[in-house]
Amino acid sequence: MKTVFRKKKITGILGVLPETEVRFEDEIPNYNFPEKQTMRLKKIMGFEKHRVVKDTTASSDLCVSGLNYLLEKKLIHKYEIGAILVVTTTPDHFIPHVSNIIHGKCDLNNDVICIDINQGCAGFLHGLMQAFMLLEHLGDKKVVLFNTDTLSKKVSRKDRNSYPLIGDAAAVTVVENDSDAKDIYLNMYNDGKRREALIIPAGGSRLPSSSETAVVKDSDDDGNLRSLDNLKMDGSEVFTFVQTEVPPLIEETLKLADQDKELIDWFLFHQPNKFMLKKLAEKLEVPYEKIPMNIVENFGNPSGASIPINIVHNLGSLVMINKYNCCLSAFGSGLTWGAMTIELGGMDFCEMLISDC
Repeated sequence: MKTVFRKKKITGILGVLPETEVRFEDEIPNYNFPEKQTMRLKKIMGFEKHRVVKDTTASSDLCVSGLNYLLEKKLIHKYEIGAILVVTTTPDHFIPHVSNIIHGKCDLNNDVICIDINQGCAGFLHGLMQAFMLLEHLGDKKVVLFNTDTLSKKVSRKDRNSYPLIGDAAAVTVVENDSDAKDIYLNMYNDGKRREALIIPAGGSRLPSSSETAVVKDSDDDGNLRSLDNLKMDGSEVFTFVQTEVPPLIEETLKLADQDKELIDWFLFHQPNKFMLKKLAEKLEVPYEKIPMNIVENFGNPSGASIPINIVHNLGSLVMINKYNCCLSAFGSGLTWGAMTIELGGMDFCEMLISDC
């Protein structure tokens, strides 16, 4: 899919992190590997620490905390909201939808549209795409996009392949119409034939969770212990997928937008790990300093919230006073890969909130 959105703008981003921070070294005893070998992995992948929610915290809690903060600070008003979109792979329940939970807890007007989207790594781009389309019908109303995942609850703590890089987080992004905004170009691909490279086998209608699916074992002789209720990632296949598909995607998207790679100020990518991003930068022949790679080492990989957390952490208040020509890209579960060119700047807010929920 290739398309262009006109007269649309991101006017604010709030990152929401749980307060619990866990260091990589503290979790080494969980893994079925020698400590020396595990420490080598830390150096290669850039693992340092990650954020995890409490057992009692659901995905909606981070979103409600974030929206209430924005409402209390008057960074947005209830009467301005025309729709709320929630992109997540870890809903509180199958029913009701997370968007309706947020709507009720924040006491929003009854004419506010509520939509949930089940997407993972590329969820920010999917959410923006839907938000931009909704804005065609909302006039001067705003769309509030929530990207939220609490994947620490779905990854085995004995899985060294996945658990060190998982980070729980949410992002609240305000999107609105703006007649002066520059054109936004979007390019998106999917390959469902490779869908099992990232999968949680049990828990849905195909294989409901049971006492049998909860049994933790070495399911594929890789030394990592997980159950069928846990996320399973084929790391080598995901790495090959990213290195093969993403560089031509970026080149194609820049050509679509008629933009030179050298004139892009920031390449703001999904954050799987530092090693993968370094290799991607080398393939793209883009300087490391133009591709922030520090999200996993500070917070873990926050799935669909990765790009907005990246923007908040690395640009912050700079996007309130400056304007930057940016290329966003996300890739992962689906398998899905996409890119977007967008000008970021003149925002009303761009900050991080540590939630105690």
